Amino acid sequence: MSWFLDPFAPEFVQRALLGGALVAVLCGVAGTWVVVRGMAFLGEALAHGMLPGVALATILGLPVLLGAAVSAVAMSVGIGTVQRRGRLSYDTSIGLLFVGMLALGVVIISHAGSFATDATAILFGDILALTPADLVVLVIAVVLGIATAIIAHRPLVALAVDERVACVLGLRPSWAQAALVGLVTLAVVASYQAVGSLLVVGLLVAPAVAARQWTERLPTMMVLASVLGILSVIGGIVVSWYAATATGATIAGTAVTTAVLSWGLRAATERLRRRALASAPVLA
Repeated sequence: MSWFLDPFAPEFVQRALLGGALVAVLCGVAGTWVVVRGMAFLGEALAHGMLPGVALATILGLPVLLGAAVSAVAMSVGIGTVQRRGRLSYDTSIGLLFVGMLALGVVIISHAGSFATDATAILFGDILALTPADLVVLVIAVVLGIATAIIAHRPLVALAVDERVACVLGLRPSWAQAALVGLVTLAVVASYQAVGSLLVVGLLVAPAVAARQWTERLPTMMVLASVLGILSVIGGIVVSWYAATATGATIAGTAVTTAVLSWGLRAATERLRRRALASAPVLA
């Protein structure tokens, strides 16, 4: 077992493991709703929508997390505004803001002379550089995310079933939608330091997709997605340690691999079950 434990001996890897586990829990909770509601594109758009704020904060010497949060919130508000006033569909509104914010971020970066290294960290993350302060932020984000999911559970369930049903029950679907967008925004902003804006969607979607193969109960799915996300973090760190690959990207790749394997295992299990049922009368 020493080959497995050796990568976690350095203190900075231990911080990476803890930070990755916190990200996995937060993304497991938010990602469950993203998968159930079919809103993976929103997570991708918010991840890219942070780029202008992060770039400006880096150039101006401000806290990067603050720039990411402001930019992501502006993106969320902008999507709702364009949808209402422009009479556009939700995915069209996301697409417009997604391209606009990404283009703005690239323009800002292109005018910053010595931004290459920082841009790489923004896009692909640097989980091995997590500090104790970063871990505190992640803990707060996880607490807020879980609290939001608990408080908004009934409205979110009603919204997932039918928006009209939510209206009839007086559960305010617009409020539930805002809570969901806020939860996804929180997960994306808090997680980008660990796995980067391009790879955060991997932990947001893949563990939830893997978990959904085995259960339809939302609380169970959240727990299972969190566990699978944590296992992906552990596996990604071990693989990147021995393969000398980028840790954040390896974790995201491991999460996607977990989803594919889960789907394949579920499909194989279903085939075996159908064969068993088909052969039962013959055996009888």
